[in-house]
Amino acid sequence: MRAYEYEVAVIGGGSAGYAAARATAAAGRRTVVTEGGGELGGLCILRGCMPTKALLHAAEVRHQARRSGIWGLEPGEVGFDFAALMQRKAAMIEEFASYRRGQLQDDRFELIRALAKFRDPHTLELDNGQAITAGQIMIATGSRVAELPLPALAKLGCLTSDDALRLESLPKSILVLGGGAVAVEFAQFFARFDVKVTVLQRSPHILRSFDDDVTAAVESAFHDEGITVLTGCSLIDARQDGNDKVIVYERDGKRHEARAEAVFHGLGRSPNTGPLALENAGVETDNGRILCNTQMQTRTPHIYAGGDCAGPHEIVHIAIQQGETAAHNMLHPDDPRSMEDRLLISVVFTDPQAATVGLTEKAANAQGIPYHTASYPFNDHGKSIIMDAMHGFVKLLCDPETGEIIGGACVGPTGGELIHEIVMAMAKRMTVAELATTPHYHPTLAEIWTYPAEELAEKITG
Repeated sequence: MRAYEYEVAVIGGGSAGYAAARATAAAGRRTVVTEGGGELGGLCILRGCMPTKALLHAAEVRHQARRSGIWGLEPGEVGFDFAALMQRKAAMIEEFASYRRGQLQDDRFELIRALAKFRDPHTLELDNGQAITAGQIMIATGSRVAELPLPALAKLGCLTSDDALRLESLPKSILVLGGGAVAVEFAQFFARFDVKVTVLQRSPHILRSFDDDVTAAVESAFHDEGITVLTGCSLIDARQDGNDKVIVYERDGKRHEARAEAVFHGLGRSPNTGPLALENAGVETDNGRILCNTQMQTRTPHIYAGGDCAGPHEIVHIAIQQGETAAHNMLHPDDPRSMEDRLLISVVFTDPQAATVGLTEKAANAQGIPYHTASYPFNDHGKSIIMDAMHGFVKLLCDPETGEIIGGACVGPTGGELIHEIVMAMAKRMTVAELATTPHYHPTLAEIWTYPAEELAEKITG
């Protein structure tokens, strides 16, 4: 058997890569992590979840303060210091990132700061002139901002989410391209700091993976805040006109123009796999995404992948699970573990927050899975009325024979927190009858789940 310099090599030190390296090193495997990024920490900490949620929380605090007259308060004009806001965000991110740097540099495994690509299935060439060999390899190179769909857009100069996190001042107006999580979260952030916002989305609704009733609730809230949402738009061209950036699009068979001081590129991210020379390792991809089985194994059996470069869900806790799954399967090939989507969670941190777990109605219908469903609105719920959080609802899907909960959705106040009640219920395979009879304190937001559960329980027992 060939002797390798390392037993395990991990390409990328983000969430998936660190999870894999931590596990293999703890098992006593000689492990190396190569990281070619300018900063250590991974997308979530540096340019994703943490900095964006810091900005969104600041926007939420200002929004609630400005509307506090509802509760008889008189705050006066609620101004803001954008530089101070960004400084607080940067300080928090540095704290999170320094902790991750410490984890990566604490000598449990070797860390090499260099970009890697495959020379052959067991050899990695590094851009520092080194070459290393490993018996098993984990690819966790993350994602990058997707290419713009029109050459004219690239010439125009669009803000990406990375750029937005480094802004020193805000534009007076902005066109947001796209309707996914990143696009709509930034759209509401900009609007709540007095930027005039127009969202241009190709599909019939924003957040197209969610059920239409969920997206309609978010769109309604955006309308109430003065955000213009234009769906069914096909981008045609772009140009600079004086101080304005102009986007030309087609909608309902007619040509239109939208203009603003800035354009935000929210058209998604792409797997960061181009520089890896994966063909030299026999690793297959689909539009750049590394193809893996449920055990996170590529077509080349000793090479695994996880996180955004493998997908299909760009979610941090899934990246960690994928890294841990890959590591387990490297260590225990005779007792493999598999990823599964039964408890897939999605959260978008708009206001109202949109969250789902398990099956949506769209997914159930597409897969031919029968279900019963019931929902209950927040505008008829005591605690949310007190909070004046009137947009949205909760919804449950259950098996029509057994009553087992197979999906849930919450679009409303703290939806990203509330959805975890259904995550736990589904993890324990609870029925709607069991959820309906579980005690809930009054008045709380969480008790709203009992209402659709009671309605569905009557259908099952009837």
